[in-house]
Amino acid sequence: MKMTGNLTVFQTLFLVTSIAGFSGTYAEERSRAFQGTTENDSGPLNLSLVPYASGFSGPVGAIGADDGRIFVLEQDGIIKIVESDGTVLATPFLDIQTRVDSTSNEEGLLGIALDPYFANNGFSYLTYTYTETNRISRISRFGLTADPNIADPTSENVLLTIDQPASNHNAGGILFGPDGYLYIPMGDGGGTPGTRPQDLSLLLGKVIRIDVSQPGDGSADCEGGGTGNYSIPADNPFMDGLGGNCDEIWALGLRNPWQSSFDRTTGYLYIGDVGQNAREEINFQPASSNGGENYGWPCYEGNSPYNTAGCAPAGNYDFPIFDYPHFSTSCTSVTGGYVYRGAQFPDMVGHYIFTDYCQGVFWDLAPDGSGGWNST
Repeated sequence: MKMTGNLTVFQTLFLVTSIAGFSGTYAEERSRAFQGTTENDSGPLNLSLVPYASGFSGPVGAIGADDGRIFVLEQDGIIKIVESDGTVLATPFLDIQTRVDSTSNEEGLLGIALDPYFANNGFSYLTYTYTETNRISRISRFGLTADPNIADPTSENVLLTIDQPASNHNAGGILFGPDGYLYIPMGDGGGTPGTRPQDLSLLLGKVIRIDVSQPGDGSADCEGGGTGNYSIPADNPFMDGLGGNCDEIWALGLRNPWQSSFDRTTGYLYIGDVGQNAREEINFQPASSNGGENYGWPCYEGNSPYNTAGCAPAGNYDFPIFDYPHFSTSCTSVTGGYVYRGAQFPDMVGHYIFTDYCQGVFWDLAPDGSGGWNST
């Protein structure tokens, strides 16, 4: 998903982090984008994208700190800081280009999460692809130098590595949940995934959930390596001790989750999962969940059967709250978004806004009050 040229930070932020930069009227290119009524039936929202900062090469992710700084990921392995006035700092926050393999379109530096106590400990967590003798995904922790705007590249602690059979479906975006645990959505390994997303002895095609605040015993439970410098929450749904199921697994049945987010008010989890040839989907997990959701891939693509040979009855799977068909053009690829909780646009509060990387179409999802969802 490499982006060429210099995109504005706001364009990037809408794709991966927030929608705080909407203003004015929306000169629509797509008839579906932001049409329909809001929660209080006040009529269509008229919105536009506005530039915030520029000067990036291949931006694929961003996250905001509580102090107003925005950390922007460049796919080749650089993180830049944007200050609250839109100024891009000249010195990168981190440069690990020599470690990141961004050779293929879906490889590179793909996700960042700031520790819940970032203001005190300065820890940031990254996911990126790396190649020695084989392709792997790394989940690593970095600390700061004496300068709070510069991370220490020598401080890397590789928590977990996951073998990648192919160059695609490496997912993107990691995040801390309301429970303080680190959630790592992972793609199915690309190529011909077979049953990998349904195999509990593999981390591919899963949501991983770990506790990075507590050290572990020095090893991962399943495939891959790393320091294992984390513990596994006792309430993870597939815990069975060393070997067998991967105790790190929280949910399964994903293809290529590209951007996920928690609603900071309700604790709901939304996952944008890129489809195969026919459907794109938004998956959902309520705050009351005990984990163990099975989102169906490769038995189902969106709400439609894909390859049900050897699969369980349909009632065993958790189907998306929204899916949409591929457009007639050659590229369709969902990008997960965020639930708006800002103060500037009251009519948007509680609405989940997301987009399509290829098509530039934006959607709005909101609960309909009867257990379903309204989409516009």
